[in-house]
Amino acid sequence: MQPKIDFIIVGAQKAGTTALFDYLGEHPRLGLSDVKEVHFFDDETRDWSNPDYDDYHAHFDLADRSRVWGEATPIYLYWKNSLERIRAYNPQVRLIVMLRDPVERAFSHWKMEYARGVETAPFDWCVRRGRARLFEAQPWGYHREFSYVERGFYGAQISHLLSLFPAEQVCCLRAEDLEADPAAVLGQISPFLGVDPPPPPRPRRVHVAQDIAYPSVLTQADREVLRRVYAEDMSQLQSLTGISYP
Repeated sequence: MQPKIDFIIVGAQKAGTTALFDYLGEHPRLGLSDVKEVHFFDDETRDWSNPDYDDYHAHFDLADRSRVWGEATPIYLYWKNSLERIRAYNPQVRLIVMLRDPVERAFSHWKMEYARGVETAPFDWCVRRGRARLFEAQPWGYHREFSYVERGFYGAQISHLLSLFPAEQVCCLRAEDLEADPAAVLGQISPFLGVDPPPPPRPRRVHVAQDIAYPSVLTQADREVLRRVYAEDMSQLQSLTGISYP
């Protein structure tokens, strides 16, 4: 039987997954994909009734079984059917979820898309009337770029995740903790992945927003609107994981 990937960082976007990927890459017992985001299980062009995993495995040196192998594609937590496809691939895989204050995450996501030229509308419009754009997308209700608000419904997403995988295969962490004390967070991940504690990490920040003139700031009104939008979901998140945001 061909070896399979041992762990995946499945989300969330703009929640420290690149920094975590870099930290894990320094661990001598961990092996990572040759690109950070493989984007396999969210690929809608594949025949998911009979998937071919060869080109997925080409991103890893799975012949080296001295290492625990993984990747990080943070859209998987959000994207329709990605988690079901991961379960079909390897029901024993371990999943890491990085979370960030959903309001801050949404604004960071918008800044990234605006800097890329994908987004041209101001943030306040995007998180209010602009949410309707998702219902013009395929799959219906999902959008890779404009999902500023929707990717922050962590409670619903983790509830779905836990309906597919046992809790002992899931590790939920906060981006804020990784930034404040990376050694402590990595100390949680090592036993979860079954490896020794890593060497002392060198703190770093990656994917900081480009220094350009943005047409929006995150206002108090935006915060209040989004806190109300997320209130019920945040209660669900806390009950499932113990993690809470205001």
